[in-house]
Amino acid sequence: MSLVANDSCVEPRFSPASQSDDWIIRQAIALLEQRVFKKGPSLERPAAVKDYLRLKLAAEPNEIFAIVFLNSMHEVLAYEPMFKGTVHSTTVHARPIVQRALELNAAAVIFSHQHPSGCTEPSSADRAMTQTLKTALALIDVRVLDHLIVGQGTPYSFAESGLL
Repeated sequence: MSLVANDSCVEPRFSPASQSDDWIIRQAIALLEQRVFKKGPSLERPAAVKDYLRLKLAAEPNEIFAIVFLNSMHEVLAYEPMFKGTVHSTTVHARPIVQRALELNAAAVIFSHQHPSGCTEPSSADRAMTQTLKTALALIDVRVLDHLIVGQGTPYSFAESGLL
């Protein structure tokens, strides 16, 4: 979107292609939300969760750390982008995550963030942060089910890689 100034105001100018692309993306997200978060909503298929998080995070230009909060039946209580960072990092704090988990009465969480570089391999900082958050949440009986890193291709799963 570009902004063009005229005598009295600033009006956004959209290209038809970007409007069409944006509409398609919104429709795809809505359809996937209906499939993943309907009937309960319950997260039964890891592949559907990966696809949903790819749609939410892949196009972001900077790192965003988001959390899916779940109840004891693994039904979604909320999806929340919690922290925003730069093109190569984001600072994540345990305290607001613990507070939000308590507010929602969550029993489990799925962490996710994207690497704008496209590489889904976790850094040593990603591994350390995940363990720190897992320890903090264990103190209030909230399980960390997975941490997914979104980038190019299939998201990296800490659970599937044996890191949780």
